[in-house]
Amino acid sequence: MTASGVPVPQVQDCWNRIGVGGDQSCPELEKYFHCRNCPVYSAAGAQLLDRDLPASYRAERTEHFAPKKKDSAPGKLSLLIFQLGTEQFGLPTVMVQEFARHRPIHSLPHRRQKIVLGLVNIGGELVICVSLARLLGVENKGEARRAKGGPLAPHFAFRTSHFAERVLVLNWQGNRFAFPVDDVLGVSRFQTDELKTAPATVAKAASTLVRGVIAWQGKTIGCLDENLLLSALNQSLT
Repeated sequence: MTASGVPVPQVQDCWNRIGVGGDQSCPELEKYFHCRNCPVYSAAGAQLLDRDLPASYRAERTEHFAPKKKDSAPGKLSLLIFQLGTEQFGLPTVMVQEFARHRPIHSLPHRRQKIVLGLVNIGGELVICVSLARLLGVENKGEARRAKGGPLAPHFAFRTSHFAERVLVLNWQGNRFAFPVDDVLGVSRFQTDELKTAPATVAKAASTLVRGVIAWQGKTIGCLDENLLLSALNQSLT
């Protein structure tokens, strides 16, 4: 009788008496060499396996497999994460149209040291290139290096002033802008409740455009508000 109350079939365990586990006097050992090769041993094993299940077995297995596994809901907030200087920011991926490399920026007259850097060729179309770093009040390493080269001669109305190593192109509500970044770190999805209020340590210029912060790979990412950003970029053109 087992602990569950199910009787165990009576098995003639001759292998423990006259077989390899006993005195080895069984005459069949000469034929089968070992008890596990003997049909008596196999029949005993089948008898044990075919016995009735314990009364609690089905209930235990049902309880184990019945609960529906909770699938984690897909993140509702998809962000493209990029870097400006030492800061990381996220933009809704729906805004980002393209990522380009090694693009010359053509300067415009009377626009030096302002938000508008010039024009950049994206797929054969000239797109306004802006300094998001200046708009957010953070330092862009590439722009800082180019600024040391000094201004262009004022009589050049339109010419290439510098190259941008990495450029993001935005397309939102019919508006296209490009802006240099120091690096593009990837795309990640988040739950909306992961977005937290931006702390007071966020730069004043950036805080007006950041709708919250989110934790990502041990870093704090500033999530930019797409509508506020578009409004600020349009105002920079006036």
